[in-house]
Amino acid sequence: MSGPLNGLRVVDFSRVLAGPLCARTLQDLGAEVVKIEPPSPDVSRFAFPSTDGMSGYYAQQNAGKRNVSINLNLPGAYELVLKLCDTADIVVENFRAGTLGFFGLDYETLAKRNPRLIYASITGYGQSGPWRSRMAYAPTVQAEAGFTANSIRHYGGALAEARTDALSHADVYAGLQAVIAILSALNSRQITGRGQYVDVAMAATLLAVNERAHVDLSDDDIGAEPAILGATDCSFFTGPGGEFFTVATSIVGSRTFPSWLRAMRRADLLDDPRFSSAAARRLNFGALHQIIQSWILTFPDMATLDAQFDEAKIAMGEIRSLKELAASPWSDYWGAVQQVPDRNGGEYRLPGRPWHFSAEELTPIGTPAFQGEHNFEVFGELGIPEAELMRLADAGVLVTHPRARDPQAALKPPPQPGQAA
Repeated sequence: MSGPLNGLRVVDFSRVLAGPLCARTLQDLGAEVVKIEPPSPDVSRFAFPSTDGMSGYYAQQNAGKRNVSINLNLPGAYELVLKLCDTADIVVENFRAGTLGFFGLDYETLAKRNPRLIYASITGYGQSGPWRSRMAYAPTVQAEAGFTANSIRHYGGALAEARTDALSHADVYAGLQAVIAILSALNSRQITGRGQYVDVAMAATLLAVNERAHVDLSDDDIGAEPAILGATDCSFFTGPGGEFFTVATSIVGSRTFPSWLRAMRRADLLDDPRFSSAAARRLNFGALHQIIQSWILTFPDMATLDAQFDEAKIAMGEIRSLKELAASPWSDYWGAVQQVPDRNGGEYRLPGRPWHFSAEELTPIGTPAFQGEHNFEVFGELGIPEAELMRLADAGVLVTHPRARDPQAALKPPPQPGQAA
């Protein structure tokens, strides 16, 4: 491994998204991550499409992690995991509050043995309080934390017609906030020599990342006309070649409308009663949009239009698919998409890293592991004899996917008649 977190070990008990994304981000920054799966594996392995317990969803959050699979309900398992956690700098988990404590793997137990340990838990509503035991998934937390209500208000429609967002914002943001907290705790450990417990709540995360929370939390009814307050209402237009694009500069807001007048060389529009105030522009939005759209179609191409937008400090973005972005010169330059083996003879195209460091070269994204693929490797490094590991495997304590024993098994041609398998 290489990167700014090189030399740190993360033990990742988590599953699906929030915790795995947190641990994957630490790995992207150079940490070594050992993922622990129970015999019933991470359900994201079976997200569509999946082959032999390996899905693109699982690979995106877990590629490059070493994998051990262990049955904590059987004798001998607990001692193995304790020994592994003794070597850890960081533990990440996202089970319901108290779950790992049931197995004796709570922070207090592990920190007595390893005082430098930083232990991060990600749940819907935190480890204590009236909602600590509630089940929490991204759509439900987004509904509870105002995210869904804001979308309904922004796009219009009745509650009965509400739809949740396709992306799991609560999980992703909570995972990233956990990374921030862990890095802060690492800095504190440099000073004090001691680790600490980090409690991350998805609901609190959505509140913290909501840049317009002050509006909804105000006692004044100022949220009814958000476009007049500022101008986060993006508009969409058709380009001269039929391209569909959006702009981040409101055509309504009082501070942003002058930018449009400069771009169009149409200072006269401010004298038009229909467009003389933010309220008037909101009422006559359709007419104003049509004027701008007609002006856009006078340009020979998008590059010329973009140059004039840029001169007026108006940002625009073409509506692209991820495949179109991946095929762009920018993506090639940045390394925004990387290829990793899918363990079935093909490759996954996965997101690259969002950072470049001037003094660090990050290790390429690794290969996703089959369940239990590194059982003998990881525990062997702890000094446990191979014969003991074989005994634990025979007893069902260590669980190994068949492909982990022979990763090429599914890729081999079937034996011909008369040949040994």
